[in-house]
Amino acid sequence: MTLITHEQESDDTTDDKLDEDESQSSNFTIDYTLRPQKLEDYVGQEKIKKQLNIFLQAAQKRNEPLEHVLLYGPPGLGKTTLANIIAREMNVNIKTTSGPAIERVGDLGSILTNLQDGDVLFIDEIHRLNKSVEEVLYPAMEDHKLDLVVGKGPSAQALQIDLPKFTLIGATTRMGTLTGPLRDRFGVIHRLEFYNKEDIESIIKRSASILECNIDDNGAICIAGASRQTPRVANRLLKRARDWSDVHEYDIITKRVAEQTLDMLDIDSDGLEPTDREFLNLIIDKFNGGPVGVATIANALSEEVQTIEDVYEPYLMQQGYLARSPRGRVVTDYGQEQLKK
Repeated sequence: MTLITHEQESDDTTDDKLDEDESQSSNFTIDYTLRPQKLEDYVGQEKIKKQLNIFLQAAQKRNEPLEHVLLYGPPGLGKTTLANIIAREMNVNIKTTSGPAIERVGDLGSILTNLQDGDVLFIDEIHRLNKSVEEVLYPAMEDHKLDLVVGKGPSAQALQIDLPKFTLIGATTRMGTLTGPLRDRFGVIHRLEFYNKEDIESIIKRSASILECNIDDNGAICIAGASRQTPRVANRLLKRARDWSDVHEYDIITKRVAEQTLDMLDIDSDGLEPTDREFLNLIIDKFNGGPVGVATIANALSEEVQTIEDVYEPYLMQQGYLARSPRGRVVTDYGQEQLKK
């Protein structure tokens, strides 16, 4: 179980699966500073920012905690960053954990009883809470009460503890697996969308200034095009371009440097990685383009179904490479044409 405040360094336990190669302590601090610290510095998700700004101002005006917030969408779009920004805007502490880390009711009780009035509790992968823990969370969210049963058998006693008023921020990549009773207890629900290329370019330039590396417009455009419309991927590619330019002693990350970096990583201009091409070619070569069930694909690739649904498919479907049918997954005509290039 992990507890941290917003003054400390934070890590997104779900979204950082794509960035495990960048978890070395030597650059952890600078990696964290790439996250914007204020709502006004957060690039993209304009509708969400406008709504959150209103909700935050209203809560501060009433001197009340913000209503519970649910953030969902594909990995890497900024759910953890938004949670930390909300805490900073409200000028309160944030305590961070994840669904799998809260194994027992006592774990949740320990977290809740250590909160202060107005604190933010951020639960990543909230869809992975076990049922007994989730049921204890209901009265905590609605009535700020912690209901516990002490002891077993005939000697068991019900105990109710008053909790401070807090804001729960839940993040999930699998909205459909969240139970109805839990979902309905969130007053603010936002879906984070993929970013447009202009916003990704702005993020790349901002990150480049923080990392103290020079990049021109064409270099930023090239990296943005391969970033899968995802800030985390954009920052990862920028860091690899910085590595390439440092080793080869280039002063500026130009389009040529960016292209050389992508060639080294075997990533094409649309952001398709070797695993994406393997995924699509499998459906084309072994299953005549589909339809084929996701479980069959998972077995053929030796991957988990959840990994395919959460990591592979969202971008491929959003870009038109892949489609879902009642009978399974299908590689589109557009997808087949692009793979031939």
